Amino acid sequence: MSRGFGVAAGLDPEVARPLAARCAELGYASIWSNDHPGAKGLETLAEFAAAVPGIDLGVAVIALDRTPPEQIAADLARLGLDPARLWLGVGAGFSERPLTRMRESLPELRGKLPGVRLVLAAMGPRMCALAGAEFDGAFFNWMTPEFAARARQQVESGAREAGRETPPVCGYVRTAVGEDAAARLAKEESFYRDLHDGYRSHFARLGEPEGTVGVAVADRDAAQKALAAQTALDTIVVRGLASANIDAMGGLASSAAPR
Repeated sequence: MSRGFGVAAGLDPEVARPLAARCAELGYASIWSNDHPGAKGLETLAEFAAAVPGIDLGVAVIALDRTPPEQIAADLARLGLDPARLWLGVGAGFSERPLTRMRESLPELRGKLPGVRLVLAAMGPRMCALAGAEFDGAFFNWMTPEFAARARQQVESGAREAGRETPPVCGYVRTAVGEDAAARLAKEESFYRDLHDGYRSHFARLGEPEGTVGVAVADRDAAQKALAAQTALDTIVVRGLASANIDAMGGLASSAAPR
């Protein structure tokens, strides 16, 4: 099991660069950004790459209904990102037939993004099986340890039926540490619970009370114990819920760092 650290896209370069360096010092194997309509995750990764030459970079996830493969390829070229360092998470976004969209997009993604490890955003059983059968990894989001364990079995089943080894399973674990940790987690979760039908269905399957899907704890010891429970993930990506400054983000990264 390895550990990565994740942020929201658009982080100020004056924060992103020292944060990347700090994460490397703390032993994180990778550093990640999400991608959203207001900011490109790949641009945040370019800031990380400039600060730390060796660490793996991940974006999770780019929605293909918003950013098609040719635009992703153009962004990679423009930013000079090394494909060999990159984990590129892709998802269907608001596509009407998400499973079909992702299956049919894979050949184009392979052709336009040679050398990039393609990771499929997967929550439901069929998407998890597709990740196991055809992609370079699966990326989970908003899962309890128990739910993630069942989802991993679906990835493994897809890989087994395709006659291949199970690819790596990564996932965001929203993490807040400190006095207001519960409020930070609840605010983040409330946004996603009603974002679109896919998330609404996912949270209904989870059946967990609002504001509880993630890690919201008082201190480092409690954070380490909670993160250690995510045994279904090959890479835990600590999705930091903290103010977007180096003191807050760096402190959270320290509390959640690999032992």
